Amino acid sequence: MAKHPIVSREEWIVARKLLLAKEKEITRQIDDISRQRRELPWVKIEKTYVFEGPNGAKETLADLFDGRSQLIVQHFMFGPDWAEGCTGCSFKSDHIDGARVHLEHHDVSFVSVSRAPIEKIEAYRKRMGWTFKWVSSYHSDFNYDYGVSFRKGEPAMYNYVMHPEAPAGMDEASGDSVFYMDEAGDIYHTYSTFGRGDEKLVGAYNYLDLTPKGRNETVRGNLMDWVKRHDQYGDTPVGIGISAARNKTRPA
Repeated sequence: MAKHPIVSREEWIVARKLLLAKEKEITRQIDDISRQRRELPWVKIEKTYVFEGPNGAKETLADLFDGRSQLIVQHFMFGPDWAEGCTGCSFKSDHIDGARVHLEHHDVSFVSVSRAPIEKIEAYRKRMGWTFKWVSSYHSDFNYDYGVSFRKGEPAMYNYVMHPEAPAGMDEASGDSVFYMDEAGDIYHTYSTFGRGDEKLVGAYNYLDLTPKGRNETVRGNLMDWVKRHDQYGDTPVGIGISAARNKTRPA
């Protein structure tokens, strides 16, 4: 860690106020981007998607709204042949249940969707101790249509960039999509974000960004540099003697 200058309280306040002005500028820019996000055009969903829930229950996209007008879908990376869910998606998912009660009382439903069979999903959800809704899209085109699953040897669009085939040989990717249902029951796709676009949903990052060491990653933006599933941490605090990066950097 780089050595920092040591100054008086008065000198520190001057430096802090200079940074505060920049922080406020960014806050106003984020507010404006949020406004522009809400003003994006919508796409009406014409296709019927059917998902599998616990105990084999079949649910349509409309069912996932659970009586609310807005739906957030987490595209959780968990392929049909995977033994367990993605570490990064698991890290993000640790933040959901605490927020979910507030979302549901503000006209927003939340669901995770993966291509893994529902039996694998339920076993992993139980292991992680999560209570949010999670369904399987294994028998649906949903993941392919929303750019988070890829068929081998076929062109693939991820994060709004077309690739001759799935980037870096991936068959699954992460992201979040948002939908709206009007009073007539018509459903619209309003927003999707991929790559590092969903970092704002990871509360632990917001705390770490306040600290002197920050995220303390070997490679900037490498989610897998230190994060583990919450039941896989040892007794030694992560970040002490961090190992070299083990996974690829997340795309911007």
